[in-house]
Amino acid sequence: MILADASIRALIDSGALVFDPYDPDLVQPASVDVRLGQQFRVMRNTRLTHIDPITVDDALMESLEVPDGEPFVLHPGEFALGHTAETLGLPDNIVGVVNGKSSLGRLGVQVHATAGFVDPGFHGVIVLELSNVSTLPILLRPGMKVAQMVFQHLDRSAERPYGHPGLGSKYQGQQGAVASRYAANYPDA
Repeated sequence: MILADASIRALIDSGALVFDPYDPDLVQPASVDVRLGQQFRVMRNTRLTHIDPITVDDALMESLEVPDGEPFVLHPGEFALGHTAETLGLPDNIVGVVNGKSSLGRLGVQVHATAGFVDPGFHGVIVLELSNVSTLPILLRPGMKVAQMVFQHLDRSAERPYGHPGLGSKYQGQQGAVASRYAANYPDA
């Protein structure tokens, strides 16, 4: 069941759902708007001929910090990682889904390539997989509303929520625009 505004506010007020910093004005009828953080990662495609997910490391992407009041320019066809300004913490019986904002989507901004699902137990910022499918550069500014989080109740609490020692949760506690850690699945590669 998708949570309505009153249920979302009650979970945040009780501390069961962490949203930090929390601005009650960001709560929508069935979601919470999230704002863009200041760190981005962009591809260093001048040195590499391909991406191998099994051996990829942080050198694939360059980290950028955008100062207050300055824009990040997302060029046509470009892919970059960004993150939410808010830290999110989900209880063991709630999942989150990241969706784009309609007004930005109508300009060609996509906020996730495939990873729009947030497991119960997750704690950290949400990394956004930003792309521009328009024909013109788009200016994205830290602090702007960039996506929305939808929350759903599970039928019961997860037995092994995200962050459980047996899961290998690579992004628990992430801060900033964290690059892919897929290669951790193949330590011998």
